[in-house]
Amino acid sequence: MSNYFKLNELNTNIRTEILAGFTTFISMSYILFVNPNVLGAAGMNQGAVFTATALSAAFGTLMMGLYARYPIATAPALGINAFFSYSVVIGMGVNWQTALAAVFVASLIFILITIFKLREVIIDAIPSDLKFAISSGIGLFIAFLGLHQGGLIVANKSTVVGLGSFTTPTTWLTIIGLIVTSILMVKKVPGAIFIGMAVTAIVGLITGLIPMPHHVISGAPSLKPTFGVGVEYFSHINTVQLWVVVLTFLLVTFFDTAGTLVGLAQQAGFMKDNKMPRVGKALMSDSSAMLVGSILGTSPVGAYVESSAGIAVGGRSGLTSVVTAICFILGMFFSPLLPVVTNQVTAPALIIVGVLMAQSMKRVHWEKLEVAIPAFLIVIGMPLTYSISDGMALGLIMYPLTMIAAKRGKEVHPIMYALFFIFIVFIAILNVK
Repeated sequence: MSNYFKLNELNTNIRTEILAGFTTFISMSYILFVNPNVLGAAGMNQGAVFTATALSAAFGTLMMGLYARYPIATAPALGINAFFSYSVVIGMGVNWQTALAAVFVASLIFILITIFKLREVIIDAIPSDLKFAISSGIGLFIAFLGLHQGGLIVANKSTVVGLGSFTTPTTWLTIIGLIVTSILMVKKVPGAIFIGMAVTAIVGLITGLIPMPHHVISGAPSLKPTFGVGVEYFSHINTVQLWVVVLTFLLVTFFDTAGTLVGLAQQAGFMKDNKMPRVGKALMSDSSAMLVGSILGTSPVGAYVESSAGIAVGGRSGLTSVVTAICFILGMFFSPLLPVVTNQVTAPALIIVGVLMAQSMKRVHWEKLEVAIPAFLIVIGMPLTYSISDGMALGLIMYPLTMIAAKRGKEVHPIMYALFFIFIVFIAILNVK
């Protein structure tokens, strides 16, 4: 095991990898409950979606661990699942069976462009400054996500967002968790993030802010209502509108995953000469997971930024992902315990990891405006648009323009010019009302 995962070479050990894998699972376990609720709005059976979510996450994460050997987990992506339910099914009037078929078609295309290494070429073509910006932007995004989920930042009609109410008891769970985790991190206590989450959960149970689970074990819900439906409705993808849906699923998942992989690779120190080793295997892992997910019955699967929590506690090998995958499988049977891990429990972890990832900003050449402007748009765009892909779009559209203005247009990779036009179309499609 040690030799296969190269634990000594990566300066890690089995204990650290197990802790990292469990930490990653705890940080993203909420998707087991959020995804069924979101897709349930489209009329899908929530029990079946719960099981499909767990199995697709386990499959993709296991592929990422055993095949690509990266400490990166996959699961049905947030945001795109909302697009599936509220834009495609409810907004366009497409039934969920046909929408699932669109995911299936998009996943087939995804695998083809991965086999021909188109995704790999695109990732390698992105300049190092923008890759550092992507990593930092993801950090701000997940920190903002944590602040919002923890109740410290809330919507405000006058100022868009504002400080949350300290009279809300659950908000204090986030505050306690953030204080405990911060102190442990400063003191460099091993497993500080995981310990912080455990302390927060225990405080919540003691105070009654987190309800005690009534059961420990339950059977996994049946997949029958959703299994194979996407394949069965394959022939229904026969209109321009539905092909636009397929294209949107493809583009959003493509750039969300690309941005997440690059950001996580930067955080873990995997990038070499501005390239991510074994990126082709990582991309094949998530595209295969998307295909499996569409067959099982869930929206597109992609790499998860919460993997940064496991990386932050020392996860550096594929063993981290293997542990996370096992936790997802076990999670199907211990579902009554998972509600204990509330948003307030995971929020401090997301905030602290955001701090760690934001450190990549120091490596951007801010003194050169031709790269500083697009880099800044990426960094600030991700949290403010609440989307990794939208933040990337803002920066990658601006990059060729500022480089041409600086008379450095010849230094821009041809693919970056192609992305300029692709992202303009991408934004246009997403903003069609």
